[in-house]
Amino acid sequence: MDFELSPKAQELSAAMWDFMRDEIFPAEPVYAAYLAERGEHEHPPVIEDLKTSARRRGLWNLFLPELSGLSNLEYAAVAEISGWSPTIAPEAINCQAPDSGNMETLHLFATAEQKRQWLEPLLAGEIRSAFAMTEPDVASSDATNITTQIVRDGDDYLINGRKWWISGAADERCQVFITMGKTDPTAETHRQQSIILVPRDAPGLVIERHLPIFGYQDQHGHSEIVYRDVRVPASNRLAGEGDGFMIAQARLGPGRVHHAMRAIGMAERAMALMVDRAKYRVAFGKRLADQGVVRDLIARSRIDIDQVRLLVYKTAWLIDTYGAKGARIEIAAIKVAAPTMATQVIDRAIEVFGGQGVSDDTPLAYLYAWARALRIVDGPDAVHRESIARQELRRVRPYVG
Repeated sequence: MDFELSPKAQELSAAMWDFMRDEIFPAEPVYAAYLAERGEHEHPPVIEDLKTSARRRGLWNLFLPELSGLSNLEYAAVAEISGWSPTIAPEAINCQAPDSGNMETLHLFATAEQKRQWLEPLLAGEIRSAFAMTEPDVASSDATNITTQIVRDGDDYLINGRKWWISGAADERCQVFITMGKTDPTAETHRQQSIILVPRDAPGLVIERHLPIFGYQDQHGHSEIVYRDVRVPASNRLAGEGDGFMIAQARLGPGRVHHAMRAIGMAERAMALMVDRAKYRVAFGKRLADQGVVRDLIARSRIDIDQVRLLVYKTAWLIDTYGAKGARIEIAAIKVAAPTMATQVIDRAIEVFGGQGVSDDTPLAYLYAWARALRIVDGPDAVHRESIARQELRRVRPYVG
C-alpha cells in the first residue's frame, strides 16, 4: 500500500504552492477591496491576472483527466491546496464550482455544436455557467421532486418554473444555465426529467434575487431565478429526453472529490491559523500553546483532518480504478465527512481566536460559513447517511456472534 503521491502530483502540488504564496494570498485583500468599492458581484480584474499566470505555470483545467492527464487521485492534492483560498484559487486555475462539474457534464453528454458554443469558452475561462436544479417549493435533495416544466413545442421547448441557490447566476459572465426539469411527468420516476441548455439572454429568464450564505454574498452569487415561457431550440437539449436524472447523477462523482479536498484545504488553513495564534497569544500567564485545552483542540484537529484526507484519497483511487459506480458509497461518505470535519476544525480555530475569530479580521468566519453550507450543497448530509446505511444493512458479514 503506497501512500506517496505520484511524481507528477508532487510536481504540480509544489507549483501550486508557489502560485499560492507568490500570487493568490497577496491577491486576497486586492480582491476584497475591489468588491467593497465596486459591488459584491462585480468581477475583480485581479482574477484575470491570476488566470493568465496559472496558464503560464501549467496549472489550468487540471480537474479534467482527458485534458490534464491527471488521475482523480493526482488532482486531489492540487484541489486541497486550492481550498486554502476557496474563493480565489479554484477560479484562478479554472477548476471552480459549478463550472468544473458543468464542463465535465458537457464533455460527457454535449453534441459537437454544444461543445463549440459552451464547453470551449468555459475551458478557455472566457465565460461561466450555472447548474439549475434546486427549487424552493420541493425537497430538492430528491431530484425526482422537481416541478419545472419543459414542454415540447414544435422545434422548441417551453420552460416554466422557479429555481434557487443557483450558484454563478449573479455574475454577468454566467452565460448558460444547465436547466433540469420534467419533460414527461407520466414516465417512470427516474425518466421524467430532461436537461436543457438555456442562454442567459433567453427571453423570460429572470434573476429575481441573490441569496447570502450566513450573511455573505459571494462574487458569483447564489440566486433565485424564474423561467416564464422561456423558449429554446430543441437542439439545446443535453442527451435524450428522460436522461436528466442520469446526467445529474453522473455529474456528482469526481466533483464531490473536488469539494471534499477543498474542504480539507479550508480546514488546514484554519489549523495553521489556530497553531500560529496558540504560539503567540498569552492568557493567564502562559501561551495558549501551553494550555492543555488548546493542545487538545490542536491534536484532535490533526487527527480529524488526516482521517478524512485518507478517505477522500481512497475514494479518488476507487473512481480512477472502478469508475464512480464502484465508489458510490465512498462518494456519499466523503460528502458527509469532509464538510463536517472542516466545520469542526474551523470552529475550534474560532474558539482559540475568541471574538476576533467571528469577525472579518481573519478568514475563519467566512470559511466556517462555506464549510457549513457544504453540508447542504449536492444534497444534505442526512440523505447521504441514509444511502450509506442502506448499503451497510445489505452487507454480508464474515461473522456475527
